[in-house]
Amino acid sequence: MYQNKVTLIGFLGNNPEVRSSSNGSFTTLSLATKSSYKKNGEYISHTEWHRCVVFGKLSEFAKTLTKGAHIGVEGELRSREYESKQKDSKQRVWEIRVASILKLDRAEKSAPEDQDHDDPTQEGNGRIRLS
Repeated sequence: MYQNKVTLIGFLGNNPEVRSSSNGSFTTLSLATKSSYKKNGEYISHTEWHRCVVFGKLSEFAKTLTKGAHIGVEGELRSREYESKQKDSKQRVWEIRVASILKLDRAEKSAPEDQDHDDPTQEGNGRIRLS
């Protein structure tokens, strides 16, 4: 049995970038996660940046996100090689191929007179999953 599953929760460092390839368009996300550890009595913080690639209908949702959005993503870790023109050599990049996105930001609140308190969709999280 094999499993390649990644779950990340973090903040977008930039607005999503929509790109095109011979297979159609896709959206890339730059997701920051943080961790910390204690060294000599002081906490050391570390930020890791993850390149996330979103295809298909989920790409349409991903491109609506904005810099600073708090999201969770699930997907699989992939690597690929490409020829670097600057370094004149093959380069390997690691990416998360996203299968689902969970928006963790609180729902935007409208003006009090516009709110319908009986509507459970007014607040909460939006989860989009690729089927």
